[in-house]
Amino acid sequence: MTEGAFTELRLDGVGRRFAGKDALVDLDLTIRAGEFIALLGPSGCGKSTALNCLAGLLPLTAGSIWQQGPDGERRIDTLPPEKRGFGMVFQSYALFPHMSVRRNISFGLQMRRLARAEVARRTTEAIRLVQLEEHADKLPGQLSGGQQQRVAIARAVVLEPSLVLMDEPLSNLDAKLRLEMRSEIRRLHQSLGLTTVYVTHDQEEALSLADRLVVLRQGRVQQIGTSEELHTRPANWHVADFMGFRNIVEVDATHVDGTDVVVQGEGLRLRGTATAPTAVGDRVVAAVRPEDVLVGAGTDGADGPNATPATVEVVGYQGRELAVEVRTAAGRALHLRTEQRLAPGDAVTLTVDPERLLVYPLAAGEHVPAPLVAAVP
Repeated sequence: MTEGAFTELRLDGVGRRFAGKDALVDLDLTIRAGEFIALLGPSGCGKSTALNCLAGLLPLTAGSIWQQGPDGERRIDTLPPEKRGFGMVFQSYALFPHMSVRRNISFGLQMRRLARAEVARRTTEAIRLVQLEEHADKLPGQLSGGQQQRVAIARAVVLEPSLVLMDEPLSNLDAKLRLEMRSEIRRLHQSLGLTTVYVTHDQEEALSLADRLVVLRQGRVQQIGTSEELHTRPANWHVADFMGFRNIVEVDATHVDGTDVVVQGEGLRLRGTATAPTAVGDRVVAAVRPEDVLVGAGTDGADGPNATPATVEVVGYQGRELAVEVRTAAGRALHLRTEQRLAPGDAVTLTVDPERLLVYPLAAGEHVPAPLVAAVP
């Protein structure tokens, strides 16, 4: 039986302040048993703070945490970490260097004074789950980074915790190992029915792993949703920017017909889809993913919808696709991905489906940061 098993874990208005400054504000989240939740956002957004509050490593300065189990609901934010029954996997593997893989994994079970046969059985099963049978008697220093991370994961799941907390566990690995471990973590989650909360700043990692994502910015929740919801319909332009909408342009709404909006600015005149009520004259943000910027004629007129002439400046080879940076006549840099063979200096016409170009409101006094690549004077 999983220790401290629950059907739901509920965070009610959870907050944390450091030196009088908010690091996490009013986090409301219900986690269902067996669910994989990713806390996602840039550095300093509050995601690790939220995880540490959940683990009990940081006391709350506001709110409460509740666990719904077979015997009813109980408040757990008042309990010390060891009484919550959670497992944790850190960015640093934190393995005992003088202990073998087997002893590292069994250590927590031995501290709980379980029967020797039970310790051996669960340790052997955990080693099998992370596919380290051939390395069970090696020391951590004899393992690769990916193998060490597998040991850290096995050490957490061998305790059969009600919740596994992972704090950027793959950030120390190279790209190939990250992909392999991503699949491994998802496989373990599904095969063991684990409930997992996973902290990452990598949106691709979060999209591929999580059932639901919680996007944070400056300590506040921006959006909670499935991978598809966040990928296709970010709640605001900050989420869009973080989720890969590299083309973020501050413009003015010049025509509005329901959700059909025409915007203009920086030498661009584009038709898009409003994500919130918009009026003529509003300062707004137009956002589109690089993969939704097409090269060549479309079906809406001779040059396609939102036809925009531009010149190719930078081309990066990425296998079947090219990552391309172009510049419009007005000096605006835009990004696209294409299978067409382009080269610096090529003149192209860009098109964008208006349904793929999302228009977001801009708060009073708010501005989109200038692109890293400055406009040509």
